[in-house]
Amino acid sequence: MAAANEQPEPSEVLSQSEVERLLAQVAEQENTVTVLKGDDKEKKDKDAIQPYDFRHPVFLSPGELRRLRIRHEEFIRALAARLSIHLRLEFALQMSKLQTVLYSKFTEALPNPTHLSLFKVEPLRGIGILDIHPRLGLTIVDRLLGGPAHSITPDHDLSEIELALLSQAVQIILGEWCNHWANIQELRPAVIGVETNGGFLQTASHDTVLLVLGMEAKLGDCLEQMQIAIPCYTLEPLIRKLAQVNGNSPETAPLPTPLKWNKSFDDVKIPVTAIWSGLEMTARDLTKLKPGDIVPLGEDCTQHVRVRLADLAKFEGRLGTTSGKWAVSLTTVLKPPPEA
Repeated sequence: MAAANEQPEPSEVLSQSEVERLLAQVAEQENTVTVLKGDDKEKKDKDAIQPYDFRHPVFLSPGELRRLRIRHEEFIRALAARLSIHLRLEFALQMSKLQTVLYSKFTEALPNPTHLSLFKVEPLRGIGILDIHPRLGLTIVDRLLGGPAHSITPDHDLSEIELALLSQAVQIILGEWCNHWANIQELRPAVIGVETNGGFLQTASHDTVLLVLGMEAKLGDCLEQMQIAIPCYTLEPLIRKLAQVNGNSPETAPLPTPLKWNKSFDDVKIPVTAIWSGLEMTARDLTKLKPGDIVPLGEDCTQHVRVRLADLAKFEGRLGTTSGKWAVSLTTVLKPPPEA
């Protein structure tokens, strides 16, 4: 029987390099993940694997979200201009976020009190939410009443008159949003209600995914947030049509309309001239020319003759004769010059 404190054989002792190599292998295994693809196994870096939250699903692909971001950036610029004209004071707008959020998370994050306008966009289904911070709403009302839009504090709830004035700005915001989809589909906004507490909202189920557009608005000395939240299922028809417009669905994209000749141009006369270059002569020699003199032309001159239609160089060809007359055999169609 071997003793319990028997020393290991010299061959079982690892060197320093072998220990470091084993530690490196262990670290590599901890940083890699084996992914199954059918019957095949593939190793990927752990940092390349992104966790998926099934409680917060995302229904928009990166490409769809990018197209929506571009369209909403255009909407924000146009809206800032319209509100500035309406209020006769600069109304600055800047996108602060564009993301998908669960309905329950969105309503929990709303300040209390706030000004919520519930709206529908016909003919789409679903109800959207426009959130305007109370201080921003009171500043807009102050400006509409002729005030300077400075030092406004939200120390009271909006009165009926103030709500009516603020509804003008709400209609401009919703109308401008719909106008930016006019080339995709005609939309008609309609405000169906007003609320001050997000906890009382029941416009969708708690697990509904919303597309939330956050905007930072500045009017006078007021700098507050404004949000537009729309259910993703409301936007589905617009997203599909937007993909077709951008050419991502060639099987459904309309074919280009072939060009048709306008017969009213049949009898229009256009001057045609042939010009070639390549001959250089001094001004002194040019003044000595007289009838009967012969000016020799190089062969290259006749091989690169430009045919002009009115003042536009349209073709290039070779000089020759046909039926005893001078002629140009067209060889190349010239591209139009770039616009300045």
